[in-house]
Amino acid sequence: MRPKPILIGAPIDSGQKREGCLMGPAAFRVAGLARSLAELGVESDDWGDVTPGPLPEVTCPNPAVHHLAETVAWTRALAARAEAAMAQGLPIFMGGDHSLSLGTVAGVAAHAKALGRPLFVLWLDAHSDYHTPLTTQSGNLHGTPVAYIAGRPGFDAFPPFPAPVPADRICLYGIRSVDPAEHAGLLESDMTICDMRVLDEQGIVAPLRAFLDGVRAANGLLHVSLDVDFLDPAIAPAVGTTVPGGTTFREAHLVMEHLHESGLVTSLDLVELNPFLDERGRTARLMVELVGSLMGRKVFDRPTRSFG
Repeated sequence: MRPKPILIGAPIDSGQKREGCLMGPAAFRVAGLARSLAELGVESDDWGDVTPGPLPEVTCPNPAVHHLAETVAWTRALAARAEAAMAQGLPIFMGGDHSLSLGTVAGVAAHAKALGRPLFVLWLDAHSDYHTPLTTQSGNLHGTPVAYIAGRPGFDAFPPFPAPVPADRICLYGIRSVDPAEHAGLLESDMTICDMRVLDEQGIVAPLRAFLDGVRAANGLLHVSLDVDFLDPAIAPAVGTTVPGGTTFREAHLVMEHLHESGLVTSLDLVELNPFLDERGRTARLMVELVGSLMGRKVFDRPTRSFG
Protein backbone atom coordinates (compact mmCIF):
# COMPACT_ATOMS: atom_id res chain seq x y z
CA MET A 1 0.00 0.00 0.00
CA ARG A 2 1.43 3.35 -1.04
CA PRO A 3 1.75 6.04 1.65
CA LYS A 4 -0.75 8.90 1.64
CA PRO A 5 0.48 12.09 -0.05
CA ILE A 6 0.81 15.03 2.33
CA LEU A 7 0.75 18.45 0.68
CA ILE A 8 2.98 21.02 2.37
CA GLY A 9 3.35 24.59 1.16
CA ALA A 10 6.73 26.30 1.34
CA PRO A 11 6.21 29.91 0.17
CA ILE A 12 9.92 30.73 0.23
CA ASP A 13 11.41 33.50 -1.91
CA SER A 14 14.67 34.18 -0.09
CA GLY A 15 16.90 31.87 -2.12
CA GLN A 16 16.98 34.14 -5.17
CA LYS A 17 16.28 37.73 -6.16
CA ARG A 18 13.27 37.48 -8.47
CA GLU A 19 10.05 37.76 -6.51
CA GLY A 20 7.09 35.48 -7.16
CA CYS A 21 7.98 31.96 -6.03
CA LEU A 22 6.23 32.56 -2.72
CA MET A 23 2.96 32.35 -4.70
CA GLY A 24 3.81 28.81 -5.81
CA PRO A 25 1.93 26.84 -3.13
CA ALA A 26 -1.28 28.77 -3.82
CA ALA A 27 -0.85 28.21 -7.57
CA PHE A 28 -0.47 24.46 -7.10
CA ARG A 29 -3.64 24.39 -5.03
CA VAL A 30 -5.58 26.50 -7.54
CA ALA A 31 -4.30 24.30 -10.37
CA GLY A 32 -6.00 21.39 -8.61
CA LEU A 33 -3.22 19.23 -7.20
CA ALA A 34 -5.41 17.66 -4.52
CA ARG A 35 -8.30 17.28 -6.98
CA SER A 36 -6.01 15.60 -9.51
CA LEU A 37 -4.91 13.08 -6.91
CA ALA A 38 -8.52 12.44 -5.87
CA GLU A 39 -9.43 11.68 -9.50
CA LEU A 40 -6.82 8.91 -9.37
CA GLY A 41 -8.42 7.52 -6.22
CA VAL A 42 -5.52 8.84 -4.14
CA GLU A 43 -6.55 10.49 -0.89
CA SER A 44 -4.25 13.28 0.29
CA ASP A 45 -3.93 15.56 3.31
CA ASP A 46 -3.04 19.25 3.09
CA TRP A 47 -0.99 20.43 6.04
CA GLY A 48 -1.07 24.05 4.92
CA ASP A 49 1.96 26.29 4.58
CA VAL A 50 5.09 26.21 6.71
CA THR A 51 6.11 29.46 8.39
CA PRO A 52 9.70 30.10 9.52
CA GLY A 53 10.59 30.87 13.11
CA PRO A 54 12.57 33.85 14.42
CA LEU A 55 15.52 34.93 12.29
CA PRO A 56 18.82 33.68 13.69
CA GLU A 57 21.91 35.84 14.00
CA VAL A 58 24.15 34.34 11.32
CA THR A 59 26.88 35.64 9.05
CA CYS A 60 28.76 34.51 5.95
CA PRO A 61 32.22 35.65 4.82
CA ASN A 62 30.98 35.86 1.23
CA PRO A 63 29.46 39.36 0.87
CA ALA A 64 27.43 38.29 -2.16
CA VAL A 65 25.18 36.02 -0.07
CA HIS A 66 21.81 37.60 0.67
CA HIS A 67 18.82 36.66 2.85
CA LEU A 68 20.99 34.25 4.83
CA ALA A 69 19.05 34.52 8.09
CA GLU A 70 15.71 34.05 6.33
CA THR A 71 16.97 30.98 4.47
CA VAL A 72 18.41 29.43 7.62
CA ALA A 73 15.09 29.99 9.42
CA TRP A 74 13.22 28.34 6.55
CA THR A 75 15.69 25.44 6.58
CA ARG A 76 15.04 24.76 10.25
CA ALA A 77 11.26 24.97 9.91
CA LEU A 78 11.07 22.83 6.79
CA ALA A 79 13.40 20.18 8.21
CA ALA A 80 11.15 19.76 11.23
CA ARG A 81 7.99 19.60 9.10
CA ALA A 82 9.57 17.17 6.63
CA GLU A 83 10.70 14.77 9.32
CA ALA A 84 7.23 14.77 10.88
CA ALA A 85 5.54 14.22 7.51
CA MET A 86 7.83 11.35 6.54
CA ALA A 87 6.56 9.42 9.56
CA GLN A 88 2.97 9.74 8.31
CA GLY A 89 3.01 9.59 4.53
CA LEU A 90 4.62 10.82 1.33
CA PRO A 91 5.26 14.56 1.66
CA ILE A 92 4.91 16.73 -1.45
CA PHE A 93 6.57 20.08 -0.79
CA MET A 94 5.07 22.83 -2.92
CA GLY A 95 7.53 25.66 -3.41
CA GLY A 96 8.86 28.13 -3.33
CA ASP A 97 12.40 28.46 -4.71
CA HIS A 98 14.87 25.59 -4.61
CA SER A 99 16.48 26.72 -1.37
CA LEU A 100 13.54 24.97 0.30
CA SER A 101 15.37 21.69 -0.37
CA LEU A 102 18.01 22.71 2.18
CA GLY A 103 15.29 21.99 4.74
CA THR A 104 13.11 19.35 3.12
CA VAL A 105 15.95 16.96 2.34
CA ALA A 106 17.47 17.53 5.78
CA GLY A 107 14.21 16.38 7.37
CA VAL A 108 13.93 13.42 5.03
CA ALA A 109 17.55 12.49 5.80
CA ALA A 110 16.87 12.58 9.53
CA HIS A 111 13.95 10.21 9.03
CA ALA A 112 16.03 7.86 6.86
CA LYS A 113 18.78 7.86 9.48
CA ALA A 114 16.28 6.96 12.21
CA LEU A 115 15.04 4.06 10.08
CA GLY A 116 18.57 2.90 9.33
CA ARG A 117 17.92 3.08 5.58
CA PRO A 118 20.02 4.86 2.95
CA LEU A 119 18.66 7.99 1.31
CA PHE A 120 18.97 8.57 -2.45
CA VAL A 121 18.27 11.89 -4.19
CA LEU A 122 17.11 12.39 -7.79
CA TRP A 123 17.66 16.03 -8.81
CA LEU A 124 15.53 16.94 -11.85
CA ASP A 125 16.91 20.34 -12.73
CA ALA A 126 18.67 22.42 -15.38
CA HIS A 127 21.28 23.36 -12.75
CA SER A 128 23.54 21.28 -10.53
CA ASP A 129 22.94 23.51 -7.45
CA TYR A 130 26.38 22.47 -6.20
CA HIS A 131 27.58 25.88 -5.01
CA THR A 132 28.30 26.51 -1.35
CA PRO A 133 27.69 29.84 0.39
CA LEU A 134 31.42 30.44 -0.07
CA THR A 135 31.58 29.78 -3.82
CA THR A 136 28.38 31.39 -5.08
CA GLN A 137 28.96 34.61 -7.01
CA SER A 138 25.29 35.52 -7.33
CA GLY A 139 24.67 35.00 -3.62
CA ASN A 140 21.51 33.07 -4.48
CA LEU A 141 21.19 30.24 -1.98
CA HIS A 142 18.78 28.31 -4.21
CA GLY A 143 21.97 27.21 -5.98
CA THR A 144 23.39 25.43 -2.91
CA PRO A 145 21.13 22.54 -1.78
CA VAL A 146 22.99 19.67 -3.46
CA ALA A 147 26.25 20.79 -1.86
CA TYR A 148 24.56 20.90 1.56
CA ILE A 149 22.99 17.49 1.04
CA ALA A 150 26.33 16.03 0.00
CA GLY A 151 28.11 17.44 3.05
CA ARG A 152 30.38 20.01 1.36
CA PRO A 153 31.99 22.54 3.72
CA GLY A 154 30.90 26.16 3.88
CA PHE A 155 27.49 25.81 5.54
CA ASP A 156 28.53 26.88 9.03
CA ALA A 157 25.49 29.16 9.36
CA PHE A 158 23.11 26.24 8.77
CA PRO A 159 22.17 23.36 11.06
CA PRO A 160 24.52 20.41 10.53
CA PHE A 161 23.04 18.13 7.87
CA PRO A 162 21.71 15.03 9.70
CA ALA A 163 23.44 12.43 7.52
CA PRO A 164 25.20 13.71 4.39
CA VAL A 165 24.19 11.71 1.35
CA PRO A 166 27.14 9.98 -0.34
CA ALA A 167 27.75 11.37 -3.81
CA ASP A 168 27.07 8.04 -5.49
CA ARG A 169 23.51 8.17 -4.11
CA ILE A 170 22.77 11.51 -5.80
CA CYS A 171 21.75 11.72 -9.46
CA LEU A 172 21.75 15.07 -11.28
CA TYR A 173 19.34 14.41 -14.12
CA GLY A 174 18.70 16.80 -17.00
CA ILE A 175 21.31 19.42 -16.05
CA ARG A 176 22.57 21.81 -18.71
CA SER A 177 23.89 24.85 -16.81
CA VAL A 178 26.87 24.45 -14.46
CA ASP A 179 29.12 27.24 -13.18
CA PRO A 180 32.93 26.74 -13.16
CA ALA A 181 33.15 26.40 -9.36
CA GLU A 182 30.40 23.78 -9.41
CA HIS A 183 32.03 21.96 -12.30
CA ALA A 184 35.33 21.75 -10.43
CA GLY A 185 33.61 20.33 -7.37
CA LEU A 186 31.62 17.80 -9.36
CA LEU A 187 34.78 16.50 -11.05
CA GLU A 188 36.04 15.54 -7.59
CA SER A 189 32.85 13.67 -6.67
CA ASP A 190 31.30 10.32 -7.59
CA MET A 191 27.91 11.88 -8.30
CA THR A 192 25.81 10.38 -11.09
CA ILE A 193 25.59 13.12 -13.70
CA CYS A 194 23.00 12.66 -16.42
CA ASP A 195 23.22 15.93 -18.31
CA MET A 196 21.17 16.54 -21.42
CA ARG A 197 23.91 15.16 -23.66
CA VAL A 198 23.83 11.87 -21.76
CA LEU A 199 20.04 11.79 -22.12
CA ASP A 200 20.27 12.66 -25.82
CA GLU A 201 22.77 9.86 -26.44
CA GLN A 202 21.43 7.15 -24.11
CA GLY A 203 17.75 8.08 -24.04
CA ILE A 204 15.58 9.21 -21.17
CA VAL A 205 14.93 5.79 -19.63
CA ALA A 206 18.23 3.88 -19.46
CA PRO A 207 20.15 6.24 -17.09
CA LEU A 208 17.09 6.64 -14.86
CA ARG A 209 16.52 2.90 -14.69
CA ALA A 210 20.15 2.31 -13.71
CA PHE A 211 19.88 4.78 -10.84
CA LEU A 212 16.57 3.33 -9.65
CA ASP A 213 18.06 -0.17 -9.72
CA GLY A 214 20.66 1.07 -7.23
CA VAL A 215 17.97 2.51 -4.95
CA ARG A 216 16.06 -0.77 -5.04
CA ALA A 217 19.13 -2.92 -4.39
CA ALA A 218 19.99 -0.85 -1.30
CA ASN A 219 16.40 -0.78 0.01
CA GLY A 220 16.73 2.98 -0.02
CA LEU A 221 14.37 5.90 0.38
CA LEU A 222 14.13 8.12 -2.71
CA HIS A 223 13.67 11.87 -2.58
CA VAL A 224 12.81 13.51 -5.91
CA SER A 225 13.34 17.23 -6.37
CA LEU A 226 11.55 18.55 -9.46
CA ASP A 227 12.49 22.04 -10.63
CA VAL A 228 10.31 23.76 -13.23
CA ASP A 229 13.42 24.46 -15.29
CA PHE A 230 13.94 20.72 -15.76
CA LEU A 231 11.31 21.27 -18.44
CA ASP A 232 11.96 23.14 -21.66
CA PRO A 233 10.86 26.78 -21.28
CA ALA A 234 8.70 26.41 -24.39
CA ILE A 235 6.29 24.29 -22.33
CA ALA A 236 7.02 25.69 -18.85
CA PRO A 237 7.68 29.44 -18.92
CA ALA A 238 6.90 30.19 -15.26
CA VAL A 239 10.45 30.12 -13.92
CA GLY A 240 13.04 32.84 -13.41
CA THR A 241 16.00 30.65 -14.45
CA THR A 242 15.05 29.41 -17.92
CA VAL A 243 17.64 27.38 -19.83
CA PRO A 244 16.83 26.22 -23.39
CA GLY A 245 17.01 22.55 -24.28
CA GLY A 246 15.07 21.02 -21.41
CA THR A 247 12.91 17.93 -21.41
CA THR A 248 9.82 17.79 -23.57
CA PHE A 249 6.27 17.22 -22.39
CA ARG A 250 6.43 13.52 -23.23
CA GLU A 251 9.95 12.99 -21.84
CA ALA A 252 8.99 14.55 -18.51
CA HIS A 253 5.88 12.41 -18.24
CA LEU A 254 7.91 9.32 -19.12
CA VAL A 255 10.27 10.05 -16.23
CA MET A 256 7.31 10.38 -13.87
CA GLU A 257 5.70 7.18 -15.16
CA HIS A 258 8.90 5.22 -14.54
CA LEU A 259 9.17 6.67 -11.06
CA HIS A 260 5.62 5.54 -10.37
CA GLU A 261 6.28 2.05 -11.67
CA SER A 262 9.41 1.78 -9.53
CA GLY A 263 7.38 2.31 -6.34
CA LEU A 264 10.48 3.85 -4.77
CA VAL A 265 9.60 7.54 -4.34
CA THR A 266 9.12 8.50 -0.69
CA SER A 267 9.15 12.33 -0.89
CA LEU A 268 8.90 15.04 -3.54
CA ASP A 269 9.81 18.70 -4.03
CA LEU A 270 8.02 20.92 -6.56
CA VAL A 271 10.12 24.06 -6.87
CA GLU A 272 10.78 27.34 -8.67
CA LEU A 273 7.23 27.86 -9.96
CA ASN A 274 6.77 31.62 -10.32
CA PRO A 275 3.09 32.20 -11.16
CA PHE A 276 3.83 35.85 -11.99
CA LEU A 277 5.74 34.60 -15.06
CA ASP A 278 3.17 32.01 -16.11
CA GLU A 279 0.76 32.08 -19.05
CA ARG A 280 -2.79 31.47 -17.82
CA GLY A 281 -1.52 28.88 -15.35
CA ARG A 282 -0.10 26.52 -17.98
CA THR A 283 3.09 25.73 -16.05
CA ALA A 284 1.26 25.10 -12.79
CA ARG A 285 -1.16 22.78 -14.58
CA LEU A 286 1.70 20.91 -16.25
CA MET A 287 3.44 20.38 -12.92
CA VAL A 288 0.18 19.06 -11.48
CA GLU A 289 -0.12 16.70 -14.45
CA LEU A 290 3.41 15.45 -13.82
CA VAL A 291 2.54 14.67 -10.20
CA GLY A 292 -0.46 12.78 -11.56
CA SER A 293 1.86 10.66 -13.71
CA LEU A 294 4.07 10.05 -10.67
CA MET A 295 0.97 8.79 -8.87
CA GLY A 296 -0.14 6.47 -11.65
CA ARG A 297 -1.86 8.37 -14.45
CA LYS A 298 -0.80 7.42 -17.97
CA VAL A 299 -0.76 10.22 -20.54
CA PHE A 300 -2.40 8.16 -23.22
CA ASP A 301 -4.86 6.23 -21.05
CA ARG A 302 -7.76 7.89 -22.84
CA PRO A 303 -10.58 6.41 -24.88
CA THR A 304 -10.29 6.70 -28.65
CA ARG A 305 -12.67 9.27 -30.02
CA SER A 306 -14.94 8.20 -32.84
CA PHE A 307 -15.78 10.57 -35.67
CA GLY A 308 -18.00 8.05 -37.50
